[in-house]
Amino acid sequence: MKTISAKLKSILKEEITSVNSIGGGCIADSQKVETESGKLYFVKQYNKPEMHKAEANGLKELSKPNIIRVPEITYWDNSFLIIEFIREGKSKKDFFEIFGKQFAKLHKFTSDKFGFIEDNFCGNTIQKNTPTNDDWIDFYFTNRLLFQYKLAEKNNYVTEELKTKFLLLEKRIKQILAADYEKPSLLHGDLWGGNYLIDEYGNPCLIDPAVYYGNREADLAMTKLFGGFNSDFYKAYQVEFPLQNDWQYRENIYKLYHIFNHLNLFGMTYYNQVLFLIKSYL
Repeated sequence: MKTISAKLKSILKEEITSVNSIGGGCIADSQKVETESGKLYFVKQYNKPEMHKAEANGLKELSKPNIIRVPEITYWDNSFLIIEFIREGKSKKDFFEIFGKQFAKLHKFTSDKFGFIEDNFCGNTIQKNTPTNDDWIDFYFTNRLLFQYKLAEKNNYVTEELKTKFLLLEKRIKQILAADYEKPSLLHGDLWGGNYLIDEYGNPCLIDPAVYYGNREADLAMTKLFGGFNSDFYKAYQVEFPLQNDWQYRENIYKLYHIFNHLNLFGMTYYNQVLFLIKSYL
């Protein structure tokens, strides 16, 4: 603690009165830090130095539309990410209606290119964001599905059955994702129930992004994988920014990226789910 406190004192230009561990899982250590003036900070130390910059840039991008609250960035380098500590509160009665509407408005913030200014991370996995102008299908298949498949091969998770089914999926990908695509939307990239907070005012706050510009259906599909959102969220979203026809059909292809990622992060527990999602299109 003395070493951490000394570094933080130098960065924050204040005496550190307390450093309390909050955990952070297998890829980061997190601390709640209080200074002599009473200011509170959330300090993260990742196991990969480049993740500090990636998260800082993701939070910065999400703050640009000024739609949904994100923690303010205080400082980052290869050792630390220091952000605003968000005091958590209780949700308002219409919390999910507000959240769904705000999330839809966030997706109205667009770019001319799919991808992002840099690669970042989804969990502990590198996320490739090489920008492309207008070919969403190529971007999504190459940088999301194929990248994860090759990683699974490297990890020895690809069986002959998975190889055969994935090759069939590749042949059908243009048909599956055929749609009149909109301009690339600003995406959180990894929004599940653990990656948002309810702040002290009862409003949503986004954390731990894997930001890029892409098709907004991908963001919504992720919200349905592990729970944390109710029907009011999706109804409010649809009222604010209706999805294109047949979005339900494409939902599994967007879930597949994240389940592939879980296969690569956590092992064969997710293998059958990967196969199930692929088979739903064959």
